[in-house]
Amino acid sequence: MRTVLALAMLWPSAVAAADVDCLMDPAAVVEVGSPVAGLLESVPVERGDDVIAGQTLARLNDKIEAGTVDLLRLRATNTSVIESQTRQLEMVDRRYARIKALRERGVATEEQLDQVEAELIASQSLLAQAELNRDLAIKELARAEAALGQRKIVSPLSGVVTERNLSAGEFIGQGDYLVRIVQMDPLRIEAFVPISLFGQITLGQDATILPAAPVGGAYSAAVTSVDQVFDAASGTFVVQLELPNPDGALPGGHRCTLTFE
Repeated sequence: MRTVLALAMLWPSAVAAADVDCLMDPAAVVEVGSPVAGLLESVPVERGDDVIAGQTLARLNDKIEAGTVDLLRLRATNTSVIESQTRQLEMVDRRYARIKALRERGVATEEQLDQVEAELIASQSLLAQAELNRDLAIKELARAEAALGQRKIVSPLSGVVTERNLSAGEFIGQGDYLVRIVQMDPLRIEAFVPISLFGQITLGQDATILPAAPVGGAYSAAVTSVDQVFDAASGTFVVQLELPNPDGALPGGHRCTLTFE
């Protein structure tokens, strides 16, 4: 009885130490397209290039959009109309104050006061319209700058270019993709774990990754997700881990084995 009990107590740790088959996959594979259709003016990246998030991958012809931005910037930064209307309003306001004082003394007529008050209202309206026109010009400039920005295609992540689908001079539509980028850091490890280990693996738990030949070596990864659904046919469930790969030395799409610590 004691022997059986001892074996039962040792069984979970023995299973936990067993090697489990796994796959080393890139964290993400992205086919980068364009938010707008247009003619590619330059594509400064090639297959095999390392790129970082935000790096320019291509530029579309943007002469029309750039010209629109320049025109709207002139309109948005021109304050001459507002300054002129402001000075005119100040003059009318002073005139209104004088006529009102004269009216109170009985020197000016009510008709003169009404006339200058109408001029004051009109001047205020013209200044408000000038300020509104400038605000609209600023918003139109922002929209034009956004449209110009869409003529530049940037990388959404850091990784390696594994395919360049189009070149400078070709047309890119909204259904086309320019390049395929593979994110190699970190690598996503997918392991097919026997259901006998269910409940023994927790988020953040460390494991040792052993890439198959010819890569070799031993690397540490951490559990990021544990499936709650079993695959009845194979008697396994999936566990995903994250393996840092800052120098890109480890390849993606490679087989491995792992041991949970």
